[in-house]
Order: sequence, then C-alpha cells, then structure tokens
Amino acid sequence: MIDKRVDTIDAALSGIEDGSTILVSGFGNAGSPIRLLEALIDQGAANLTIVSNNAGEGEFGLAALMKAGRVTKVICSYPRSAGSIIFEELYDQGKIELEVVPQGTLSERMRAAGAGIGGFFTPTSAGTLLGANKETREIEGKLHVLETPLKGDVALVKADVGDRWGNLTYNKSARNFGPTMAMAAKLTIAEVKTIKELGEISPEHVVTPGIFVDRVIKLREEQ
Repeated sequence: MIDKRVDTIDAALSGIEDGSTILVSGFGNAGSPIRLLEALIDQGAANLTIVSNNAGEGEFGLAALMKAGRVTKVICSYPRSAGSIIFEELYDQGKIELEVVPQGTLSERMRAAGAGIGGFFTPTSAGTLLGANKETREIEGKLHVLETPLKGDVALVKADVGDRWGNLTYNKSARNFGPTMAMAAKLTIAEVKTIKELGEISPEHVVTPGIFVDRVIKLREEQ
C-alpha cells in the first residue's frame, strides 16, 4: 500500500544532506513552508543552496535558516524585499553567495529540469550583466541567451490539501512555484493543512500528482 504520510518533522526531513540544493516554494509568505524550513535548523544540514523567489523576510522561515548559518548560497529573483534584513546582513559580510535569476527564467529553468529538457533560449537578460558569458543565439532577429535546467536535491513545498498517495491541491496564489519545484527535485516533501482519504480529492482538482511527491506531513499553522 502506497502511503507517503509521515507523522513527525524529523521523519519528513530525514536524509537531507550537507551541501544539498533545496527548492523552496512561496511568493513572499504565500505558499512558504515555514515550519519545514525552521525545522531544518534542528535537522542539522549545512552548506545549503536555496532556490526561492526571494531571500526571506523577518527572522522566521528561510530567514531563520540563514541566520543559523546553514545557507551558503541563494538563487532567487528578489534578494531585497520588505524585511529581508538577515540576507542583507549576511551578504554585506560576505557570508552568503547570491545568484539573481529573472523570475520567469527561474520558473522555466525548474520546469525544464522536471520535463527533462536540456535547456532553452530566452530573450530575457540578453545584453545585460545577467546574460554575460552565456551562449547566445539570434532568433527571429532578436538576441536570446541559453538557460540550463535548475534541479534540486530536495523540494520543500506548502500545499493546502494532500492524500496518502501524495496528490496535492493549493490555496489560490499559494500555489505559485510549488508544482514546478515538486517536479524538479529528487525528493519532494509537502507540508499540508489537511490530509484527505483517497478519492476525496477530485482528479480534476489535483494540481501536483502524487508521482512527484515523496513525503506528506500535516502541520497546523500554530505548531
């Protein structure tokens, strides 16, 4: 019997190794797996590369993980956002690396990884510092740069509802990068608010099929 549910955060995060590349869902706090990120501090994995839309806010979630010294590099689109004080301090001190990737390119690089595509050409960043030293090609009279797939060792995603097979649905805009990241990682761990029985989620409502999810844990917001 397939059952991807786990009862504890320790079980959910087991096996995450030092040096892992971790894809983290969320657009700001919407869809951010805050509980899993903070639990990584106790789990102990270090020298992590984080792929996320931004570089954390306040001193919780991703910011807490960075403050604990577990992150050596961030790949994101918006490193400076409201409340990104921890990242800015670490970056100014030379304690963390940054790779800026345009938001659409970030998402498409992960989608390419999940789809098994070797890369793609995009006009975004062509002729700019972000496109420097990358292969270019003129397509229909416009300069494009080659972007490569962005894979993760682990994806941490937050969904609204899951079942024991790992099928997931999301709460409106909290969906954001979760489905793409689940496809692009070797190990996908989903934090959900509700776990339903098989068949209670309509197949028409499944956004991330369970084939892309390895572990599901139910966590309440206040835990």
